[in-house]
Amino acid sequence: MSNPSKSRAGWILGLAALAAAGAGAAWYGLSPRDPLAAGVAECRASKPTAERLKPLAKGEVAAVGVSNAPKPPPVIAFTGPEGQRMSLSDFKGRTILVNLWATWCVPCREEMPALDRIQAELGGPDFQVVAINVDTRNPEKPKAWLQETGIRNLAYHADPEGKLLQVLQKSGHVVGLPTTFVVDASGCEIALLKGPAQWASPDAVTFMKTALGRS
Repeated sequence: MSNPSKSRAGWILGLAALAAAGAGAAWYGLSPRDPLAAGVAECRASKPTAERLKPLAKGEVAAVGVSNAPKPPPVIAFTGPEGQRMSLSDFKGRTILVNLWATWCVPCREEMPALDRIQAELGGPDFQVVAINVDTRNPEKPKAWLQETGIRNLAYHADPEGKLLQVLQKSGHVVGLPTTFVVDASGCEIALLKGPAQWASPDAVTFMKTALGRS
């Protein structure tokens, strides 16, 4: 079991490492001039799911912010298991739990086994954990760490150039690592967590099953 104070300290270090990022306090807000207004209209069908999730953001996932106005996530690019170029749109049709992690981030490493377990438990045609590594120095290090730690259920995705982080810092999604967000099957972002969580806990499993319409 991880030490909460250690995890908190590690997350603060991740926060400091990305201090240039904006806080993105208006992520859930929508002004009349917001260029994403059309996207919000496009994602209105996702709002009932978000409303069902709100009371479930408790316990181990109490820090998860459920969107009042679901909208398409920022457009990001990364590499897939075979080194192929990918984007979140490649997963349209299934709900995804997108997690950004790095080997230098202590709470990232601590929550990776839980992400592996929830992928094993819920993964399938309608759900996938998309864990994206953002190490920029040694591309082989995160692969080796996953193997050594016994992570077997997560496909390997990466952004070795660090461009993805720049996009998500500007959008306000990332102020530190780990960062995790939920995108539903229609491609709409419905929840965001800035910080770690115990993703294999009963609270998290119930939350994700509800997002999938399984409960």
